[in-house]
Amino acid sequence: MLRYLNSCSRGRGAWLLMALTAFVLEMVALYFQHVMLLKPCVMCIYERCALFGILAAGLVGAIAPKTPLRWVAIVIWLYSAWEGLRLSWEHTMIQLHPNPFVTCDFAARFPAWLPLDKWFPAIFVATGDCAEKQWSLFTLSMPQWLIVIFAVFLIIGALVLISQPFKAKKRDLFSR
Repeated sequence: MLRYLNSCSRGRGAWLLMALTAFVLEMVALYFQHVMLLKPCVMCIYERCALFGILAAGLVGAIAPKTPLRWVAIVIWLYSAWEGLRLSWEHTMIQLHPNPFVTCDFAARFPAWLPLDKWFPAIFVATGDCAEKQWSLFTLSMPQWLIVIFAVFLIIGALVLISQPFKAKKRDLFSR
């Protein structure tokens, strides 16, 4: 399995599939926001940023998967998945154990050099409350589903990282 993951990480297809998966999840988030009129909270915006990190990792990996740039993509992937998992866990705890002293911020705090909420307000402006459960599927709220999604991204990313020293075996039909 590790050899297979290594060979997948050296091709564009797996990286593009990861980018496509993150893109679809972002489109679902925008559908919830703009069509279903659910209000994203600050934690939702940060979780969205983590998904954009995974999308970026997929695109970076797809650019040159057989070069050391693949390592940069793996680092971005693992960091984004870890941060997404951490954020969605924190968000879930806010929803499951509401406390007036533990809340999220009123607005997302982006660095001055990257004011995403100013550049793309339709995507990165938070208007909701982190403690409010606006949507659920099979009794799991949105941040609980994001725990599952980011955990899957993190596990697969860790396996891909572990698989890097395992080279694919050359199989020649006529060699001994």
